[in-house]
Amino acid sequence: MKLQKATQFALLAVLELARDPARQLSVSDIADKYGISANHLAKVLRDLGRAGLVEAVRGARGGYRFSGNAKRTSLYDVIDLFGDSVKGEADIPAPAGDTDMGRALGQVLAEVDEIAVATLKSISLATLLKSLVWQPRAAPREPISR
Repeated sequence: MKLQKATQFALLAVLELARDPARQLSVSDIADKYGISANHLAKVLRDLGRAGLVEAVRGARGGYRFSGNAKRTSLYDVIDLFGDSVKGEADIPAPAGDTDMGRALGQVLAEVDEIAVATLKSISLATLLKSLVWQPRAAPREPISR
């Protein structure tokens, strides 16, 4: 599954803001933390605002804060806002797709897509945020010497 940049930015922003709904962050706070384009993120946050997941706070110390329901909002809900299709067409070349083997492979790939959608629908923002608490911090990687 490959998600558009806007969808990836939306997931990062929503999760960052949902981590502490009372806190507000500026576009640059989020963009700097994840090393992403502030201009692109600003457009994404406007879309998330229209969907009711975040709200803009005006003023000198303005920014965005989470306004959705983290327990009822799934990862799929956010992905779906940006028009990404988790269900893809099986990328089997045309001549092979018309064979028994091609159709069988297409069926398996369609099942994988269905499982991906079901999984994304079953994971709420709150569930994913809880999992962050339980994950041990990864040890820093040592450079590979050749």
